[in-house]
Amino acid sequence: MNGANLDDLVDLLGRWASGRGPLYLLLASRLRVLIDDGVLPPDEPLPPDRVLARRLAVGRGTVVAAYDLLQQEGRVVRRQGSGTRVAALDLPATRTADGVPANPLMQHILHPPDGVQLLTCAAPHDPPAAMFEAYEEAAARLKGTWDLGYQPAGNPALRAALADYYCARGLRTTPDEIMVTTGAQQALTLLTALLVAPGDTVLTESPTYPGALEAFRHASAVVKPGTPEQLRERPALAYFVPTARNPDGAVMPNSERRRLAALAAQYDVPLIDDEVCAELCFSGETPPPTAAYGPGNGQVEQVVTVGSLSKLVWGGLRVGWIRAAAPLVSRLSRLRAVHDLGGEVLGQLAAAALLRRLDEVREARVRTLRARHDHLCAELRERLPSWSFEPARGGQTIWVRLPRGEVDAFAQVALRHGVAVPPGRSFDPLGGHAGHMRLHFLFPEDELSRAVNNLAAAWASFDGAGRAVSRHALIV
Repeated sequence: MNGANLDDLVDLLGRWASGRGPLYLLLASRLRVLIDDGVLPPDEPLPPDRVLARRLAVGRGTVVAAYDLLQQEGRVVRRQGSGTRVAALDLPATRTADGVPANPLMQHILHPPDGVQLLTCAAPHDPPAAMFEAYEEAAARLKGTWDLGYQPAGNPALRAALADYYCARGLRTTPDEIMVTTGAQQALTLLTALLVAPGDTVLTESPTYPGALEAFRHASAVVKPGTPEQLRERPALAYFVPTARNPDGAVMPNSERRRLAALAAQYDVPLIDDEVCAELCFSGETPPPTAAYGPGNGQVEQVVTVGSLSKLVWGGLRVGWIRAAAPLVSRLSRLRAVHDLGGEVLGQLAAAALLRRLDEVREARVRTLRARHDHLCAELRERLPSWSFEPARGGQTIWVRLPRGEVDAFAQVALRHGVAVPPGRSFDPLGGHAGHMRLHFLFPEDELSRAVNNLAAAWASFDGAGRAVSRHALIV
């Protein structure tokens, strides 16, 4: 990078060191924003470690650590002899019509590639009839009222319905312990903003939901993979998906669930129990929330439960929630009020109506998902017998391992054959699982067959090599 460009980068970094936390995390956080916003475009060279360190008046180790972290996330590529560059994006439509680079996290939503099956977005496309009926009921209920929706904690009717829902699952809950959010992703973002400071450690499983990893990284946290036993190290926050885990559909045994709750209580670690897919167990039984595994069936106050209707009902139903101790809900509500005075009222009233028909909606969705899961597994075994995977026990996705090569490179070949797949590095806090990918089974059987046929054609032409590219397509 020449002197002029170095000056430009320093100007773009601005007051990057003015926040709290280790300098390398603050530098990585600012560079991450510049990359994700397209200000630093694909293939843009970044200054050598020593050059940037000297210009920023920091130790070389600060720059090296920041670059290494961004490399783990797939945002930069570092090669000896050729330096550090922003990761290339060999995907279509990386710029908007006005020439502004699109955020790579959003490109498959903002600019869907023509004729490509998106296996990157695991959200149901086919809402049930019950949802439309719930909206009709909600509209009738709303008519004649003057509810403006300025309720940061959520609509009272929905908070009461969610409290009843958790009581029925063995976790005593009052409406004051419920906060409604615009989807589970907002819930994770609010919790991270409140509980995590720059430089704090967040403990997660691996693999895990990449949307959570992004929220933690943007808070300049140090994200570490681990097991429940590592709660002994007292991280600032822990994040687990015990039921129908995204990406592999695993279900944590009750004994381990109880151990997880006990460790969170013993070491006073806030623990997020992500239950977004909890109602999608193929057994037809939904385990109790982790917070219900306290001594004598009491609740564990350190456990914060996050839920949503977007996976059970429809991806476009942006209604999620947080179940937590009332003081924490109050703090979260004050934080949300700064940015968002409240969610859309009609959707919240429809969600309350849907909760009354939960058994009906769940049984239909699980029946459909189980059939599509079995179909996808059968197709993979027949067409791609060298690929390995474990059948899911719930949820919407399976976790597949290639026998050779990295999925970053295979994903480009698959895209040219009409299928977009999310590489496994996105699901690992340290950028591991390079040979894995997540496949969802939300499409009807004929579309799943077509996707597998295209994947098989791509695999037949894949030699296990290829240039690695950014994995940050939208993955939910």
